[in-house]
Amino acid sequence: MNKSNEAVLLYNFDTEKLKKIKLVLIRMGIKIKIITKDLYLQSIGYLAGMKGFEKSEEIYKEEGFHEEMLVMKGFTSSRIDELLKLLKKNGVERIHLKAVLTEYNQNWNSMELYKELKDEHEQMTGNAATIPDTSQELE
Repeated sequence: MNKSNEAVLLYNFDTEKLKKIKLVLIRMGIKIKIITKDLYLQSIGYLAGMKGFEKSEEIYKEEGFHEEMLVMKGFTSSRIDELLKLLKKNGVERIHLKAVLTEYNQNWNSMELYKELKDEHEQMTGNAATIPDTSQELE
């Protein structure tokens, strides 16, 4: 099976955790791209190296986000399972914000994807109180 289409975008990992993740990805033959804050306005499709996506001239200069985020491109469900199993086996603590690149999210930028994943994670875990919520007056 040709796995050369697989890639992972990595956001905000500390050095030790990043080292463990990279070891797993390299062993699996997966391309790795570390995404820095200045790239947050680029489309996810561009960051993942997809054809037809052009670089934006915009450079992100705001605070951004600090949570770890992992985005997978070109994975089958069995390869996702394999990756998650190997990360756990190699002592990588849980990564809460994970996504698969889709037709739906490939045009989003990193900030849009982050917000969507953060909202989904909070809905699944009930941890909405962990980030400021401007709708608190509606309680």
